[in-house]
Amino acid sequence: MLLVLSAEHRAHLGCLPRAGGAAVGELGRLALEQLRRGAAPRACETAARKLNVGVDTIQHGVEGLVYLLTESSKLMISEVDFHDSIHVLGFSDELNKSLLQLYLDNRKEIRSILGELAPRLPSYHSLEWRLDVQLASRSLRQQIKPAVTMKLHLNQNEDQTAQVLQTDPATLLHLIQQLEQALGEMKMNHCRRIVRNMK
Repeated sequence: MLLVLSAEHRAHLGCLPRAGGAAVGELGRLALEQLRRGAAPRACETAARKLNVGVDTIQHGVEGLVYLLTESSKLMISEVDFHDSIHVLGFSDELNKSLLQLYLDNRKEIRSILGELAPRLPSYHSLEWRLDVQLASRSLRQQIKPAVTMKLHLNQNEDQTAQVLQTDPATLLHLIQQLEQALGEMKMNHCRRIVRNMK
């Protein structure tokens, strides 16, 4: 799976040869620091003075590297695919090898950082349900009005919460059909490839 770079990201990464081959290590360090702690303008200014290039060049290079490393790590692309993805930039072999080594050395840590930044969504714990049927009321002597009441127990950050939902059987059947259709689509080869690359 190749990583497709937009024109903006190509332009940002195009700053790397101007900064020099030795600068990849410094820009890589700044990119990782930005992922860990957020943007650090002073560090970019210091690196710009040290490498004798403009601050904008450093900032664009760091932004380009952050995008390249995070997207590659998200997709867990292989060495060959990473090399092919950056080959279109027209960098020297030495610069390509430096970028590949930067990616290989840090992809596990980057995935860990991205995992921490992901929102913590509630997970399923259990479900209680009850079927209620109203057979008559004061105004209507004979009626059948079914309702399904569900209590959904969820785990979120080691706390348990519960949501009470109520629906009629027809809507519940429609929901079940939609979920079964979604599960069926997950078994398709295209979806399997996407899920495999997300892990």
